[in-house]
Amino acid sequence: MYVRVAGPLWSPAPARAVRPTPGPGGSRAPVLAARCPPRSPRASSPPGLGRLRSIHIVALGNEGDAFHQDSRPSGLIRAYLGRSPLVSGDESSLLLSASGAAARPVFTEYQASAFGNVKLVVHDCPVWDIFDSDWYTSRNLIGGADIIVIKYNVNDKFSFHEVKDNYIPVIKRALNSVPVIIAAVGTRQNEELPCTCPLCTSDRGSCVSTTEGIQLAKELGATYLELHSLDDFYIGKYFGGVLEYFMIQALNQKTSEKMKRRKMSNSFHGIRPPQLEQPEKMPVLKAEASHYNADLNNLLFCCQCVDVVFYSPDLKEVAEAHKIVLCAVSHVFMLLFSVKSPADIQDSSIIQTTQDLFTINRDPAFPGASQESPGNPPLRVIVKDAFFCSCLSDILRFIYSGAFQWEELEDDIRKKLKDSGDVSNVIEKVKCILKTPGKFNCLRNCKTYQARKPLWFYNTSLKFFLNKPMLADVVFEIQGTTVPAHRAILVARCEVMAAMFNGNYMEAKSVLIPVYGVSKETFLSFLEYLYTDSCCPAGIFQAMCLLICAEMYQVSRLQHICELFIITQLQSMPSRELASMNLDIVDLLKKAKFHHSDCLSTWLLHFIATNYLIFSQKPEFQDLSVEERSFVEKHRWPSTVYLKQLAEYRKYIHSRKCRCLVM
Repeated sequence: MYVRVAGPLWSPAPARAVRPTPGPGGSRAPVLAARCPPRSPRASSPPGLGRLRSIHIVALGNEGDAFHQDSRPSGLIRAYLGRSPLVSGDESSLLLSASGAAARPVFTEYQASAFGNVKLVVHDCPVWDIFDSDWYTSRNLIGGADIIVIKYNVNDKFSFHEVKDNYIPVIKRALNSVPVIIAAVGTRQNEELPCTCPLCTSDRGSCVSTTEGIQLAKELGATYLELHSLDDFYIGKYFGGVLEYFMIQALNQKTSEKMKRRKMSNSFHGIRPPQLEQPEKMPVLKAEASHYNADLNNLLFCCQCVDVVFYSPDLKEVAEAHKIVLCAVSHVFMLLFSVKSPADIQDSSIIQTTQDLFTINRDPAFPGASQESPGNPPLRVIVKDAFFCSCLSDILRFIYSGAFQWEELEDDIRKKLKDSGDVSNVIEKVKCILKTPGKFNCLRNCKTYQARKPLWFYNTSLKFFLNKPMLADVVFEIQGTTVPAHRAILVARCEVMAAMFNGNYMEAKSVLIPVYGVSKETFLSFLEYLYTDSCCPAGIFQAMCLLICAEMYQVSRLQHICELFIITQLQSMPSRELASMNLDIVDLLKKAKFHHSDCLSTWLLHFIATNYLIFSQKPEFQDLSVEERSFVEKHRWPSTVYLKQLAEYRKYIHSRKCRCLVM
């Protein structure tokens, strides 16, 4: 969630650190705040701003690494304020000792101006010992806070559980219906996919998982954030957007409470202040479900772009397939089709399986060889194992469907092979085909793979062959450069290319195909989606170019992905960034309409209307058509009626007939 605020948020103001004073016996104990509790933000507001125009934020916890916290250049609060605070004492890295003989300040106080005329007071307490040594100060800090931020490092699980067990219950008792933000800072040391292996469980034990952070947030009724780094995106847009939202909510709540206490003043006014209505809800964009596995599975049955044919030991044709799909899931087929050499694989079991199961026949006297196309005939592969050959069609269907439906494969094999020993032998050979070189057979418990993603995400995927000449049978010429590709994948994933390669077109018989109207970067992103079912545009402009390419080749799901990316990027921009950016929203709208992106064009019209005060000041606003201009004026926010009422109200309260009852 992001709150757009016009104008700069921060203005320079001095930052000061509260110093500990000598305690009994001359030691500088960190319990000074108990004797001199911090003033509430209302009491510390400067004259002229009033008691309403101040916000008090309390930040608790240390987001630094437990073993390297002294070497961190800045913390979350310091990075957000955009300046280095004044640190009291000669050594800013001293930790609290058990005796309290050497200590740094209990908390650091920052003061700044927010939203131009609001005083912001932030107390940053990096240590939790204050709850043990000085309950009075900690209670006053939490009780006088408008927003509370709890920070921790995701790689310091010991400190996280210590805080959760010992100090979170204390905070819950002191909370007084104030918003709480829990910030999990840092990148986890183990980002691998979840695994039930006992060896992996101990490896993940050193990190605080997302589930644990969310559970803590539920206990406190807090907002949970994960900040992988303290860069501009996570601090300025992510953490800053949420914090600014709660700051505005706190100001609104204070204003509402003050207005309730001033009911008498409203009776003296002949005109009530106008109520600003909420903007209209933006259209909801529904994403299209993926049909990646279905596309590749259909490729097996359509028999298009076949480049390999399997034969039984008695030289009878058994099945047709595609090298690119087989090599994407198996190093056995990579070795068989010379994509990799035995020196590259370095796994004796894979090499032995390849030699025992398959052999390639290039004999021109082979039965039926005279009927093959003279240009580029399919490769003939003899399956040596008769039992494996009888189940080959089921095995190929299993591989093309994603290589994860083990129970269905076992049932199909049992129907064809009555002997349990033969069934086990074939299953073991399938496991060896899908084995990763250098690792033990990880597919022993096949049923556990039922709930997992297809093997495209776990083994050698199709992305390995993207923009590489291995097994490529078509080359695209773009902007003077060439991009190799594979017809089988293009035909399976794109209906336009399927018609182009299988119809009476020049491209059906040509190896070199020119592409016009698309840049190389955009076309590579388009191919990446066809190969991997995912894409990640670098920005709004590239996403729009990719949307145009997807519309040209009629790939509707990629269009929806680009639309969703553009909408997400625009929604995340605060008002000040929208006002200063160079992106032409009206031109974006016209391109979306021209390329039949109805969802995006409708959303952009609502977006322009919702941010009317920003876009109406830009020169491209005049390029809107009459119909578009009429829509924007009708749905603009704030409305013309509200602005007229606001002008009348301001004129009235500044007239001599209305005197301020407060001053």
